[in-house]
Amino acid sequence: MGFLNNTTVTVDAILTKKGRELLAQGTEAFNITKFALADDEVDYNLWDVTHPNGSDFYGKVIESMPLLEAIPDENHVMRYKLVTLPKTTTKMPVLTIQGPTSITFDNLSTAGLNQNSKVGASTNNVADSSYTFILHDQSVASMDVTQNAGSNASSQQFFLGADEAPNSHTEVAQEVRISALQVNVPSVTQLTIVGNDTGATASITITNNLVDLLG
Repeated sequence: MGFLNNTTVTVDAILTKKGRELLAQGTEAFNITKFALADDEVDYNLWDVTHPNGSDFYGKVIESMPLLEAIPDENHVMRYKLVTLPKTTTKMPVLTIQGPTSITFDNLSTAGLNQNSKVGASTNNVADSSYTFILHDQSVASMDVTQNAGSNASSQQFFLGADEAPNSHTEVAQEVRISALQVNVPSVTQLTIVGNDTGATASITITNNLVDLLG
């Protein structure tokens, strides 16, 4: 969804591939129950507190920017969703990964399929009580929980592409373990971590080169 221009309230709404599939099944399948807002196209570096005309013009450049038209590819939209934070918040939450910033399972390692890495997270400026861990492709590696999030923790929505979603694996936790699997060809996937209270995100790349272990 996107505004056609920034002078009217006309909205251009188009369906993603998944939306068209559901619409083809009938009105009962195509039932919108939730929506999210994002500001992917906004460059906040253009906020100018030195503008000579005063505070009313700090955001003039941002407000005059052309807005994006609707894009149906969920891999390229809604990457910066708007979140609701306490009124006392003065800084945006920043999610920091606790553990490796990338994981490689290499067939040169003597550990073989025993290779694994623990990954956790912490949030600066605003606290998160738990995190959603999304392994985009569980045929590349496995994921299990090493530190639970608590019985009241709920997951945070994250958009995956139509090709990734069916083979993804999601856990709500404080820490997870990523373990090696055998693969037919060298493979790469992502582990995305989302703060369940703030919506802050971070991702790491997982590379699996354990091809020669196949017998």
